[in-house]
Amino acid sequence: MAWSVGHAVAAKPAPRQFDVVVYGGTPGGIAAAVAAARLGRTVALAEYHPHLGGMAASGLGKSDIENREAIGGLFREFVQRVYQHYVRAYGAGHENIKLCRDGYYYEPSVAEHVFGALVAEEPRIHLFLGHRLEGVERFGSRVMAIQLTDRATRKRLEVRGLVFIDATYEGDLAAYAGADYRLGRESRAEFNELHAGVVYMDYETRVFLSGTTGEGDRRLPAYTFRLCLTDDPANSHVLHRPPPEYDRTRYLGYLDDWREGRMGPPRQMKDGMGYYSPTFNTVVRALSLAPIPNRKFDVNMNPRPLGFPFCEENGPYPEGDWATREAVTTRIRNLTLGLLYFLQNDEAIPAEQRQLARRYHLARDEFVDHGHFPWQLYVREARRIIGEYTLSENDLIVGPGLGRPRIHGDSVAAGEYPIDSFPVRKREPGHDVALEGYILMLDEYTHPYQIPYRIMVPRRVDGLLVPVAASTTHIAYSSIRLEPTWMALGQAAGTAAHLALERCVPVRQVPVAALQRELLRQGQVLTHFTDIDRQDPAYAGLQFFAARGFFPDYEARSMDPLDRATARQWFAIALGDRAASMNDVLAGDGYVQRSSLASLFPGRLPAGSETSANRQAPIARGEFCRLLYETRLPDAE
Repeated sequence: MAWSVGHAVAAKPAPRQFDVVVYGGTPGGIAAAVAAARLGRTVALAEYHPHLGGMAASGLGKSDIENREAIGGLFREFVQRVYQHYVRAYGAGHENIKLCRDGYYYEPSVAEHVFGALVAEEPRIHLFLGHRLEGVERFGSRVMAIQLTDRATRKRLEVRGLVFIDATYEGDLAAYAGADYRLGRESRAEFNELHAGVVYMDYETRVFLSGTTGEGDRRLPAYTFRLCLTDDPANSHVLHRPPPEYDRTRYLGYLDDWREGRMGPPRQMKDGMGYYSPTFNTVVRALSLAPIPNRKFDVNMNPRPLGFPFCEENGPYPEGDWATREAVTTRIRNLTLGLLYFLQNDEAIPAEQRQLARRYHLARDEFVDHGHFPWQLYVREARRIIGEYTLSENDLIVGPGLGRPRIHGDSVAAGEYPIDSFPVRKREPGHDVALEGYILMLDEYTHPYQIPYRIMVPRRVDGLLVPVAASTTHIAYSSIRLEPTWMALGQAAGTAAHLALERCVPVRQVPVAALQRELLRQGQVLTHFTDIDRQDPAYAGLQFFAARGFFPDYEARSMDPLDRATARQWFAIALGDRAASMNDVLAGDGYVQRSSLASLFPGRLPAGSETSANRQAPIARGEFCRLLYETRLPDAE
């Protein structure tokens, strides 16, 4: 692929004009398009594949999220719609309702249906499926148009817009537009990240092993496919022959893993938690199975065995042309089908384990136009733009002097998934614990964090937001690279595009306070608290001021009375120099009474506070935040 600005196209077609152009029909791209359309913008949503939904509709049958309260907005709406789909289809008491886990687990076809409905309900969205990006037109530093080719008809299409959003996993639009980007792993020294660079880690103890150097390189986490298998014979598509290029020797390492006891359950299972699979302690443990509705399973490739063959197969993919990418995709597809065939048929595997493997087959009613095999390669990491800010490991852990990670005044979403990266190299002599680059779920090290708007804004390119291939280090990307987080960032990007057009400002100059207020109106989470939920009447105010540093930890203590020292500190943070006028009113110790606030916010006291008793009562911390939020005094717009 010639990653250049203004790539030549023959017979330039008549352009089509939109307010917002989104390239990438991933969950993040869908969220961006829907958010912009709901705010009244015309939107072009273009996607390489003939399907919407990215990985969430292509085998990733469960939402990877550790704390449900940390992500809201359109992702929460998606989950609710999935749940409602199963209730309508099967009734509230059906087993599938339990298996869908409130809508967080789903069949790929259901996810695609729900995403399709979200888009179809917005008449301002014009959908271009099966279109590949061919070039970008810029005027100076500003993106003006993209050129697409319909993969089925070969017809060319020019799409012009006022704001562009790159929602691809690969960062293709950003690269075509000339944005700077990173590829591979930073060294430890570059961002002072403990887990950066070359790393060998015991995934059970999280202890660094011999060979860890922290040196940077261009290696990438392994790409795989996420399968949807079934144990229902009536719905099974059985592999009767091996795929092209089948070579059984690629999989023999799994037998060594089994003999040496490396095919047991994950750590949490040893603690008596989680789904106990019959594949544990068998060669079939090469696959990680999680049950989803209708006798199906979300199936990941287990990266713990040293025989894991998928590393180092993706090197040419991120910067390759379309033919190169298709070749890499086909190779990994065949490698995946070859593993399934090996487990079911190779005579080196004990007969009872082969029989176990034959319980699981491709689901006949999934991916019906693609051989019942997922159409989207699991691109865990590719390009990452260099933006106005680079999120690093240090933004994901408890910050200096805080009980939570760093606070970002331009937070537009909360991140919550642990640092978690697939290995980057195949098995090497002398390394008999884990593959290089494999970092498993640093759940006790990573803490819910704020994601700044600046990581979506590329340097040197205007009119473009990048919510998926965002500006992070490799380590930080291993945490944000989950579809729920990308949906939150996509929603923020679509909303920011609207505000940029409404205010007639570049996307990098969108007023942060206005963006945050609109996202809060849409149900977005800007920061995570452990002691409040969405029903708290002060929820929006608490969220808003958490991004300004009101709360040094995860507790808002919304119902506690507000003391004067804290009130003075909050005014200083929120109002800066303007806070000096409040100091006389809030001087002294003790709690802040409503009567004190009457002169500061005339006519703004909550209903019912006009009685004498109420005027002398202390105001609660949450109520104060709500009052300050509703006055809009802190907004620098």
